[in-house]
Formats: sequence, structure tokens, C-alpha cells
Amino acid sequence: MASETQRTAAMPPVYQPAEVEPQVYQRWLDADVFAPDGAGSRADWSRPPFVIIQPPPNVTGALHLGHAARAATEDLMTRRARMQRRPSLWLPGVDHASIAAQFVLDGIIAAEGETRQTLGRERYLERMARFMQETRPIIGNQHRRLGVSVDWGRERFTMDEGSARAVRESFRRLYDDGLAYRTQALIHWCPGCRTSLSDLEVLATPTEGTLWFVRYHLLGEDGTSDAQAGITVATTRPETILGDTAVAVHPDDERYADLVGRTVIIPFVDRAVPIIADAVVQPGFGSGAVKITPAHDETDYQTGLRHGLPVVEALDDHGRVTEAGGPYAGLDRFEARAAIVAELEARGDLVEARAHEMVLGRCQRSNDIVEPRLKTQWFINVKPLAERAMAAVREGRVRFVPPRFEKVFFEWMERIHDWNVSRQLWWGHRIPAWYCPDGHITVSSEPEGPDACTVCGHAASGLRQDEDIFDTWYSSGLWPFSTLGWPDETDDLERYYPGSVMETAYDILFFWVARMMMLGEWFMGREPFQTVYLSGLVLDPEGKKMSKTKGTGVDPLDVIDELGADSLRFALVHATSPGGDQRLGRTKLEGARNFGNKIWNASRFVLSARPESVPADAPLTLPAADNLGPAEHWILARCEATVASAEDAYAAFQFGEATRLLYEAFWSEYCDWYLELAKVRLSGASNDQAAPAPREATWWVLVWVLDRYLRLLHPVMPHLTEEIWGRLPHLSDDPELLMVADWPDAADATTTSDAHTALAVSEVIDLMRGLRTARAEAGIEPGEWLPAHIWLPEGAARTAYGALEEGVARLARVRPVLVDSRAALAAADAAGTALYVVSGAAEARLSRSTADLEREHSRLRGELEGARVRLAQTDSRLADTQFVERAPATVVAAARERANELRDLVQRLEERLEA
Repeated sequence: MASETQRTAAMPPVYQPAEVEPQVYQRWLDADVFAPDGAGSRADWSRPPFVIIQPPPNVTGALHLGHAARAATEDLMTRRARMQRRPSLWLPGVDHASIAAQFVLDGIIAAEGETRQTLGRERYLERMARFMQETRPIIGNQHRRLGVSVDWGRERFTMDEGSARAVRESFRRLYDDGLAYRTQALIHWCPGCRTSLSDLEVLATPTEGTLWFVRYHLLGEDGTSDAQAGITVATTRPETILGDTAVAVHPDDERYADLVGRTVIIPFVDRAVPIIADAVVQPGFGSGAVKITPAHDETDYQTGLRHGLPVVEALDDHGRVTEAGGPYAGLDRFEARAAIVAELEARGDLVEARAHEMVLGRCQRSNDIVEPRLKTQWFINVKPLAERAMAAVREGRVRFVPPRFEKVFFEWMERIHDWNVSRQLWWGHRIPAWYCPDGHITVSSEPEGPDACTVCGHAASGLRQDEDIFDTWYSSGLWPFSTLGWPDETDDLERYYPGSVMETAYDILFFWVARMMMLGEWFMGREPFQTVYLSGLVLDPEGKKMSKTKGTGVDPLDVIDELGADSLRFALVHATSPGGDQRLGRTKLEGARNFGNKIWNASRFVLSARPESVPADAPLTLPAADNLGPAEHWILARCEATVASAEDAYAAFQFGEATRLLYEAFWSEYCDWYLELAKVRLSGASNDQAAPAPREATWWVLVWVLDRYLRLLHPVMPHLTEEIWGRLPHLSDDPELLMVADWPDAADATTTSDAHTALAVSEVIDLMRGLRTARAEAGIEPGEWLPAHIWLPEGAARTAYGALEEGVARLARVRPVLVDSRAALAAADAAGTALYVVSGAAEARLSRSTADLEREHSRLRGELEGARVRLAQTDSRLADTQFVERAPATVVAAARERANELRDLVQRLEERLEA
């Protein structure tokens, strides 16, 4: 926690994230405030818990911008809930990433002169265990550098014993429920990874390929190939010719009616196969005749089943031609393709080769072209699970942010296929199915397997466990409840299930989110989380995916080293929207860094400006309303509005909008305006400095508003805000750490600002903005002082101006003279060289020794044109009878008032241009 020495010490002149952030993070760890039941927790257990189960990054991975964006978003939600006194659990973990981990380790052992095969399964898994010990801490330490407030004491791994038990138990229940089954089917196979893949792991990739037209010769009456008669088929995969068992045409295709029932000879393997008629054939594709290869195409497989065709496997697990391929046996599939095409051309049987736009399936991990393969695998019938998951959305128990993904979710779930969960790898959860010599299957959740075959009673010593492991997404699908102790009925499971939010990138909606929803509904009887928040992707400044090879990649750790974690976090959240991709470049990162420096420097000034009459250990308090000046009423009103609007944005998951509101409130309203106006009162230059009370009141307002904004910004910029807040005076019931301080409420101020006065100050500030704009557009040097005559109508704005006159002079760099009439204002410009400013009801003239009248008139004409356009739009709206009759009376009245204001503005601008 912040020491008394640190609290009273002067802030360093420059904010150094590299020095502050590690110390602040260690302070949080020492205080044990990350866990909802930690020693430093201030959770109110009567309030609903807030729970996020962290999407587990790959154990072999390193922190990238996607991870950083996910972590920053999840952390800001958790920190806000924690400050709201909700028991807040952000449970961390890592995924064992079967294919990715095996790919990395295979490269390592290859450098050591070994392979999986030379090591064998047992030694390979021992080597993997050592590799995991080296790898697991890496991304966790990187997350610490980002400042994540996860409950490290509850960290989980998808290969720990808790997860392993959940995998075994869940699969046994699915088997008992008749939903898990083993069968032979055509599956997606990656020759590079040498494992089966689910539909979701195959990326449909548009490709410009080739469509080859090949002549198959008919079998003559003498039982030999007829060199003069044949049928031409079209194929994009000539290597699969070796596995053909039929040629098919459409039943209604008159071109081939006489050939149905005849026999053709498959080239190279001299296999006699029938010509069949099937409606699956598209007569307009290619030649209208297609080769049927049941072992290597899903459509062909189904056609083969309908016609009782034999199945010939022409390619093996490595993507090489099998013995069935005759002279091409042993060749790689693409080498065989080239050789087959060359031989067909030499024979005169290659009729044509035509460029062809096609879609190839590629492995998500290795990018290898996926091959259909006939395999015996374990599948899960997910349709009953999908129905329950969809019901959770229809009934409003699960909502998507943004809502448009609900439609995408339903479109996929309604067409869902059975899930192939078998993987032919070694690293992962082994399928808990045992086979006896008689072929019976026993599925057991016991770690050591069953005692005997449940069908015939064969002893356990004679049982053989399935060699395959589970698809990684299977254990990840159990993540929301396996991490909390399921299948045991633990306190954590009862308290923290279902989760509050599942935040992840939209591109794994089906890989993971849908599966968690299905499995959660089936095993827990209810939804695993209440909100699915889908984030977008982080792109480069040109809107393209980042690439290290192209020099557009950004390493989060490099950014943290240079600019700090808070700068990276703010940049990743600021100006984003749910589900929307964002562009991140140097400009945005430096803008975030500059904002952090602005907060530091403003806070440093506030602390240094404490009046001597205020004790250093005085608790934070708001002064009595009698001691507030107009500017204090204004900033308190603006602070109250910002607290309310920022909270609305946070609650609506509009985190980019929340940061925009806070950026504007802090940089513009607090720093650019109020801080400068407050300097006048703190220095004693205003008219109400007979006693110290006004100075004290101004300083306390500065501190109060700073305190509110630091609390609101803490979820996004936690280190910076914690370091500053620890130096401020605190409320009497505040804790030592901002992280567990109370979330601000718009109504928690003890001094109520005067809304009438606050509005009047807004009018004066608008006038100052107008003066600054006029100077800038006229090309006047920022530091040049100009005489100014100002007219304000009688009332609150004139009164407020009187109290703020010195501040107006400093901020607008003018020597103001308040005139009592618009006629006096006009008389002040006898030479006709003034800049004229209209702001609401206020008017001003800035005198110059040399005036660029054309530039001034051009500016005024631009303002006049804009005012006329706005007036025309408002008048058109009021002329619409449907609007006048149907809109609420208050809205119509406001439109009429706005029209009158614009009409008056147009008249005044016209008068100035004519003068």
C-alpha cells in the first residue's frame, strides 16, 4: 500500500511508467485485492457477483495485441465491478493447445536429433511436461506487465487434474445419454498435422485452380479398353483418379443416356467401374460427367453409399499415394498429380485444362490443404445441445453484444453438424474409451479406466484404451464450470456459476462460445454466462491485419517498455465499439501516452497548489456552497454529468465511448478551462480573496473532481490512477488503494452545484472559445494580447463574467472591457478593423492595429452560411405537420426556440457583414 512518505512526497516532474507500474502492481499483489475473498477485498456479499472466466490463451503463445485487447477489456469490466463492491472473480488460465504445442515441441526435439517416433508416446509426453513447465509462466508474466487483476490463486490449466476429471466425466455422461458415438465416416484430415479436424478448423480459401478434362475409355465387348470410345470427366484433383469406383451422370442428361450401365476403365490402375445415373450430378458443370471417389470426397461418399460402390483409399495419412495407386504408390499427392497429368497428356487422354475458380479447405494451424479421409472416429450428436443453447438466447438468458451476432449465432446453430472430437495426436486429454478383444466399448470416468468390460466382463488387463485424444475445444468448452470445480458441487461453482460476461473475439464465436453454451446447458442445466461480449480485431493503420514480415506488427511488450502499460490499454479501448475492428498505430499510442502525461501534470499542479491553510492530512471534503465561485459550480455540474454519462457508457459495454467522454471531460473541461480559471482564484487575483475560504474551496473542488475522474479512469489506466490517487486526500471511509475504493455515483456529492450559475459559466466559456477561434482563424499569434470589447445581456452570464473576468483575460489573451450595450460595442470599432465574435447571446469585438478585413469577412460569411443552413433545416422540420402533430410538445417547443435563436444569429451576422 502507499506509504505515508509516498503520499506526502512531491510528485516527480515527469511520469515514468517503467518505474511506477511494477511497483503499483506489486502493491496490489501484497494487498491481496485481486481475489473476491482476498484479505484486501471490500466485496459486499449481498450484491450479485461479477464473474469472467478468462479465455485461456495458448500455453505456447506470447502476448500479442489481440491478447492485450482482450485482457484490457476484461480487466476494465472486473475493476469497475470490484469498485462497485460486487464480489468480482476474474479467473485466469491457459490452454494446452494440442496441435500448436506439438508443432512447437516437434521443432525443438528435431534440433535435438529426435522425433516423436524415436521418443515414443510415454517419453514424448514426459518431454512435453518439461516443456510446459518452461512455457506456462511466460504469458502469465506478460499479462502481469499489462496490469491484469486476475485471481492468480485460482489459475487453471486445461490439462490439470481438475480439467482432466471434468473431461472424463462429461464424456461418460454424453456416452450414457446416447450422444457420444464411434463410427466410420469421411472426415477432414490435415496431412501436415496428421490429425482429423472439425469443420470449424478448416478455412475455406478461394483459389484459382485448374479443371482438367480427362477421357476414360469404355470397356469393349472383348473385355479390353476401347481406344475409340469413352466418356470425358472433369476433375480438380487428378491424383484421386486412382481411387475412382464409378463415373456418374445426371439421369435426365440425354448426352449420356446410352452409356448408363456401361463400364469404363480407370487409367493407370485398370480398374473397371460402372457408369451410374444420380441426381447429384450437375449437368452444366464441366462435361456433365463426374468421377466418383468415395474415400476422398463427401459428396462422392454419399453417392457411393446410395449405389453400394466399393471404397478405395488412394491417399494415406501423409498425403502420399497408397499401394492402390499402382505405379504412383509412395509419391506425394501433388507430385502424383503432376505425373498423372503429364502421362494423360502423353497418352492423348487429357482433353482440356481450364483455369477454374474454386474454394480449397486449409488447416487453420498448418495451412496445409485438407484431405477428406475415411476414419473411425468419436463424434458427438450436438443437435439436442444446440437446441438448449438457442433456447437460452431466445428466452433472454444470454444476450450478445453487439446484438447483430445473435442472427449469426442462430444461422450456424440451426445448420450444425455432429462434432468430430477425435484427434490423432499425443498431447491432450486421451479419450476415456476402452476396447475388449471382442470389440465391446467401455467408457469410464475413472482415471485408471474401468475394472472390466461393461458388456462381457473381460478383465481390465485385457482392455485397450483408445489412442486418440480430444479436440482441444472440447476441454475448453467445459471451461466456465470445470474451472470452478465441476463435477464436484463446490462453493465456487455454486457462487460463481453462471458467469456474468464471456468476452472474446468474434472470430471464435463458433469454435468456442457456442460450444461452451451447449455444454453448459447440458451439464449444468443453465447458461454458462449471461452476456457474450464480442470484440473486434486489432488492425494496422491501413485497416489490414498486422504483419511482422511487412513491418506493421506491434509487439505489446515493446509498447509497454517505451510508453507504459496504461498507454497501451487506453489506446486499445479508446474510440472502439463492440464487435468493431480497430486500427492501431503510432499516432494513437502516442495520443494515449500524452493523455497519461496530461493527467500526471495536472495532478502534480493540484497537489502543489494546496493552500497553506489546508492541513496536509485533511480528509477529502467538498466546501460549503457559499464559498464556491461560478467556475466551481460549473465544474461540479460538469463532473456530475460526466459521472452519469460515463457510467451509462460502461454499463452499456460502450467502453470506447466511456473513454471518449472521460478524455474530453479531463483534458478540455478540467484542464483547459477549470484548472486555468482556478489558478486565478488560488493566486488571490480575483475579487473574493478577503479570506482564505474561497481559495480553500477552489482547491478542494480541484481535488474532488480529480478524485472522481481518477476513479472513472482507473479500470482503463489502473497504474497511473492508483499512483496519483494514493497521493490525494481521501474520504474518511476510503481504503488505502484506489483499486478497491468506491465507484463514483453522480449523486454522491455533499455540495450541490447551482445549475443556473453553471449554465451561465458555460456561456462565458463558449464566448472564450469563440474568441480563441477568431484569433486562430485570423492568424493572430497565440501570445499576442488584444483589446476586446464584450457585451453580455443582463443576467447570470454577465454576473458570472464579472467573477471570471481575470480568467477570461488570461485564457483568451485579451484586455477586456465590458460594455453595457450593443451600440457601445459597435462604437468600439470606429476604424472598422475589429474581429467580430458571436457566441450565443454574447458578442465581442477584438481590436487590431492591422486588420485583414477580407479574411474576417470570409470567416463571418462562413458562419452566416452555416447558420442559414441550420435555420432552413429547423424551419423545414417545423413545417412538417406530422412532426408538429406527433412529436412530444417539449420537442416541438425546443425546435421553435432553436429556430428563433438561429434567426436572431443570422440577423446579427448579416448586420456585421453590412457594417
